Amino acid sequence: MACSATSTTLISSIAAAAAATTKSMAFPISKNITLPNSFFGTRKSFQSRVPRSISLTRGSHSRNTFVVKASSELPLVGNIAPDFEAEAVFDQEFINVKLSDYIGKKYVILFFYPLDFTFVCPTEITAFSDRHEEFEQINTEVLGVSIDSVFSHLAWVQTDRKSGGLGDLKYPLISDVTKSISKSYGVLIPDQGVALRGLFIIDKEGVIQHSTINNLAIGRSVDETKRTLQALQYVQENPDEVCPAGWKPGEKSMKPDPKLSKDYFAAI
Repeated sequence: MACSATSTTLISSIAAAAAATTKSMAFPISKNITLPNSFFGTRKSFQSRVPRSISLTRGSHSRNTFVVKASSELPLVGNIAPDFEAEAVFDQEFINVKLSDYIGKKYVILFFYPLDFTFVCPTEITAFSDRHEEFEQINTEVLGVSIDSVFSHLAWVQTDRKSGGLGDLKYPLISDVTKSISKSYGVLIPDQGVALRGLFIIDKEGVIQHSTINNLAIGRSVDETKRTLQALQYVQENPDEVCPAGWKPGEKSMKPDPKLSKDYFAAI
């Protein structure tokens, strides 16, 4: 009986101590626990990881036309283009290219292709080179990128077009041997180690305004790239207007308003 009484007393003491501890901890626990926004069906807006080497002036961002909240860590349209600095071949010489050097100066057509000395690739690369002057006239630079070395690029440039080479090009071919640029733009095929045919139009503030990604067997159109670039430039210069399907310079644009848009639809 004595043993039983002692046990009962001990158990009661432990229970009382536990209750007191729980009571004293209750408020701090409820105070410190913060449920994530996703628990309530909301989420924080994505913030682009802007490289520190990029310095942007936001004074011209009073317009809301191009404010886009992306929801992925990939460089989707509306996000700052990932900056990079890499070796390239231009005019049969090795040079350094830094993307952020174009900010505030030029638009950029940045396109990726899988490999040197292949088949579809030279048709795209030479097509952009042959029409490079047209892009210069609208304040745009063209940059090509693949995972090949600058030595491979140079050898390809020094190969005649009739033999599958490129000949002299009017814009730089960038070497992405580390695959870091392709990866940062979301075009790298990990198990093959080459890039898909990604193309990005980057405006003068360093923001990606257009992107397309083709599979390896499908070439891209210089005409459509230029048309899209011109539409972008037009709406940036005319923020109260938008460009309908297939719009080209000189054609009628549209007012993004239920009533005012009827002027466009009445004219077509």
